[in-house]
Amino acid sequence: MQLDTDFIRAQFPAFAEPSLRNLAFFENAGGSFTCRHVAWRLSRFYRERKVQPYAPYKASFLAGNEMDDARTRLARMFGVASDEVSFGPSTSQNTYVLAKAFGEWLSPGQAIIVTEQDHEANAGVWRRLEDRGIEIREWTIDPETGALDIDDLHDLIDDNVKLLCFPHCSNVVGQINDVAAICKIARDASIFTCVDGVSYAPHGFPNVGKLGCDIYLFSAYKTYGPHQGIMLIRRPLGMALPGQGHYFNNDTLHKRFTPAGPDHAQVAACAGMADYIDAVYAHHRKEGRDGAGRAAVVADMMQNAEAALLEPLMDYLRTRSDLRIIGPQTHKGRAPTVALALKTPGEEMAEALSHHGIMAGGGDFYARRSLDAMGVDPDKGVLRLSFVHYTTPAEVDLLIRALDQTL
Repeated sequence: MQLDTDFIRAQFPAFAEPSLRNLAFFENAGGSFTCRHVAWRLSRFYRERKVQPYAPYKASFLAGNEMDDARTRLARMFGVASDEVSFGPSTSQNTYVLAKAFGEWLSPGQAIIVTEQDHEANAGVWRRLEDRGIEIREWTIDPETGALDIDDLHDLIDDNVKLLCFPHCSNVVGQINDVAAICKIARDASIFTCVDGVSYAPHGFPNVGKLGCDIYLFSAYKTYGPHQGIMLIRRPLGMALPGQGHYFNNDTLHKRFTPAGPDHAQVAACAGMADYIDAVYAHHRKEGRDGAGRAAVVADMMQNAEAALLEPLMDYLRTRSDLRIIGPQTHKGRAPTVALALKTPGEEMAEALSHHGIMAGGGDFYARRSLDAMGVDPDKGVLRLSFVHYTTPAEVDLLIRALDQTL
């Protein structure tokens, strides 16, 4: 079904904000607008439930119950068990804690594969394990396209490799990788997988159970929620790794990789992300489905709407000889995160576009290794144009006109 954009935009307070009127938001890869369900839950928690949760009085009971509800409902959408959902202050922090656990668990001489396509959060922490004698192998990208070739992965695998870390979608290349196929290759070789889903999840929550990865990471503030990092870690691996939390929490999976107590209010507010998916589903479809089924239907609608918006933008960009499109050259096989290498530094171009009502970003976006590998000066950076399903055709038209005038 076609996505009802008017209904969608009504779920986001930002679109009714006078200070944002007549401005088109094209920096969603850096953080999306927050849906009203999350904002309401966060506000209510601070008003009514800002107490230590899980104590034997009503406000505390409600606080703890709402935190548990967020974990349970997200787990259903992602096709995992509720205790396989962990919250942390950011995805970078969650990955840092994971790397510490793997550093204690692996032996010198064993190997981890990382990619040149990764955001630094899913590359740098693993590379540091070389100091502990862990071998780091790099799955390199094509310097022209930025793509990862699965054939190259086979050449990196042997019995020493214990972990493969790669992105579901790069935050500058935009290529959507075949996670299920890559994870099967790794699983057949008894290799664990850690997937950075930060740049993919805003375009539709995936069923992690079906993807087959051992760890899936994403950021709630990029999926219409509060500033939290969410880590989905399957139980066999999660219970095998050394715990990084308090020793008395070691038997509880969702606490094993949370060294500090989570932000109670923001964890509870994450249930609003599930509220939003359910509201979109209910508005467009009437038959009943489970949480994962509703999320899958909504993801399809989101991605179809985004593809229809991305096609004219990519068509326009391919007519320009004064820029380089990073990653796939058409709307197929990529997310609506489009990085452009220009003669002008990315930040300067973003500033120029702001005078035309376009909110976009410029810089290296913590993907300096990717840009280096493609011959793009990270200090000069790129202009990044990113949108999600609440963007309208009129906003894309405005972006194209602004680019035409600015370039």
